[in-house]
Formats: sequence, structure tokens, C-alpha cells
Amino acid sequence: MTQHADATPPPASNGPVRISIVEDDPHTRRLLGNIVTGASGMRLVSDFSNCADAIAALPAQRPDVVLMDVNLPEMNGIECVRRLKPLLPKTQFMMLTVYDDTENIFAALSAGATGYLLKSTSRDELISGIQQVHAGGSPMSSAIARKVVRSFAQPAPQPPQVPADPGSEIATLSEREQEILGMLAQGFLYKEIADKLALSVFTVKTYTRRIYEKLHVHSRSQATAKYFQR
Repeated sequence: MTQHADATPPPASNGPVRISIVEDDPHTRRLLGNIVTGASGMRLVSDFSNCADAIAALPAQRPDVVLMDVNLPEMNGIECVRRLKPLLPKTQFMMLTVYDDTENIFAALSAGATGYLLKSTSRDELISGIQQVHAGGSPMSSAIARKVVRSFAQPAPQPPQVPADPGSEIATLSEREQEILGMLAQGFLYKEIADKLALSVFTVKTYTRRIYEKLHVHSRSQATAKYFQR
């Protein structure tokens, strides 16, 4: 963790936007810090390479905006936001990541993030996004915004019917969910499944939760039993 000159929380004022960064890649963390430091009306409070340090320090620092990566060691950034938001209700969390899939987007927004930008965002767009989220907006990269709009344009899903037998329950799973269930049944770890399918571990866990819900089970062993009963 790196703390900067004004790491102590300030009284309410119209001073510079106080920003903290949670990013495990040193080069990216340094680049973001330089952008913030060089921007007018902004001040870098601290930066962290992992969620544990951020969770320990940020409640006392009370930054205005936190730039949060998604793919972090030990704990992902979405879970970090979920834990920090109740402790920092006035702090705005903006995800800054390479992930543009709807699962991560909606998980982040549900956790308490109010902005979602891709790391390919330009310097000017990032600065504008920080200003927007601090002013009460919800900045999103254009590609992200389009996905959000498309998802709301889709018809609401019908309530699922409880299948009569394990075979019909398996049939309710999507092709990807059946593929992951098969690998879970074969004993593959989440990371091994993620590597084989070119997905993030977080995405594999999300699929797994959906599989459990559709099969009405609560564990891998119960899901595996239904898989082999089909």
C-alpha cells in the first residue's frame, strides 16, 4: 500500500477530489496514479495492490472516489466493493477493468459500484469519468453502456418450472452450464475450468451458482449426483 500526503480524511469542503486506487499490476497502478496526480482538481490519497489492505485502510481515509480493478489476488474487486460500500456510503466506487461481460458489469453495480470503465479508456475519458462519478453520475464505457441497454431491452424471463426428474433438470441448463457441470462432476477445480474455457474464476463461480439454483442443490456433490442420475 502507498499512502500519500493527504491520507487523513478532510473536513467537508469544495477541495480537490480525493482518490484511492486498488490495482494489483504495479505498472497500471503507477500509470493511474500519474494520471490522477497530473489532473487539475484531483488528489491521490493512496493506492493498494490487494483488497485486504484496501479494506483495512480506506474506512479511515474516506476518499471521494475509489478506482477498483476486478481481477485482484485473493479477493476480487467486486467483493471488495461489496464489503467497503456499507462502511463508506459517501464514497463512489468506479470499476476500471478489462472485463466487459454483462455478468461482471451487473455484479459490480449490484455490489455498490456507480461507474464501470474499461482499462482501454483514454486519459481524458478517465478524468471525465472520475468527475462524473464524483458529481453523482454513473459513467460507463460506450461498449459497457450498450450492453446494459441491450440487457434491459430483452423480455423478462418467465419463472422457471420445477422439473420432474434429474434428467429434465439438467435440460434446463444452458450448453455452457452443462459443460461446466460436467467438468465439476469430473473433479476439476474452478481455476482449471477457467483455464480450459478461457473464463475468469469469478465467471465460473457465477455459472456454478446458477447451476445450483436450477438444479435446486447447494453443493458440488449434490450437483454431481444429479449429473450422473440423468
